[in-house]
Amino acid sequence: MISMIVGEIANFAAYAFAPAILVTPLGALSIIISAVLAHAILQEKLHIFGILGCVLCVVGSITIVLHAPQERDINSVKEVWDLATEPAFLCYAAIIVAAALVLIYFVVPHHGQTNIMVYIGVCSLLGSLTVMSVRALGIALKLTFSGTNQLFYPQTWAFALIVATCVSTQINYLNKALDTFNTAVVSPIYYVMFTSLTIIASVIMFKDWDHQNPTQIVTEMCGFLTILSGTFLLHKTKDMADSPGQSFSTERLKHASQNGFSIEVMPLKCQDSVDDEALTLSLPKADNGYLKEEHPLRYKYSSIV
Repeated sequence: MISMIVGEIANFAAYAFAPAILVTPLGALSIIISAVLAHAILQEKLHIFGILGCVLCVVGSITIVLHAPQERDINSVKEVWDLATEPAFLCYAAIIVAAALVLIYFVVPHHGQTNIMVYIGVCSLLGSLTVMSVRALGIALKLTFSGTNQLFYPQTWAFALIVATCVSTQINYLNKALDTFNTAVVSPIYYVMFTSLTIIASVIMFKDWDHQNPTQIVTEMCGFLTILSGTFLLHKTKDMADSPGQSFSTERLKHASQNGFSIEVMPLKCQDSVDDEALTLSLPKADNGYLKEEHPLRYKYSSIV
């Protein structure tokens, strides 16, 4: 728990020094570290697809780092507030809030337990506003610690209020999603939606792509898609058995031993009928008198390959 708190504080601080388009996708590195530690400490097998997913995440992260936009020079929290109150971002924020309210009050009561996109949609929509507010609050704290006090500005506390509201709502609906659906499905979907909306919000509010050429932008998107591919591959194949045949055999024997049945199956050739003695199912004798004798079951006129 202490390590999680320290990690979140470090992630919070990163938004004060780097664009969100760089910081947010790099969150996939925690998935790689978790997979490696699980392999080393918990003895969880990291199969070939897991290794490939880790490699894809690393390659995508390096691509984004090498082509990320430069951090914008901001000298006051008022400058961030001016960026947040421009018509383009106000329109985006209004659409996000309206969509989140519609999901919460009209869609969640009817489809929240059956459609995985409902809870994740609320978290992802509000998450993009959370990151923008966190970055604004981080810049204000950075300037305050450097000697320019920003705590006297009401904009700083307005951003802090937005962060508290959005984070509490996100935690609530993310917990509901994890309680209702499989974590292996929730995590990659949430990561994709949250990161995509955060990049869009950062591009609109902080204009991260204004000083980049099309080649750099396309390269960043390719790096982001590479990370998405690696994340999806890690989550999709994390429970994959190393040898499906062995797993099937183990499950079959376990099932047979639990039910007390002894099954003998003779290999058959392709034929229109099966001899009387070809397939026999033997049931064990029971002491309670329910089963008194062996009952051979014979099948004829069956098409078995």
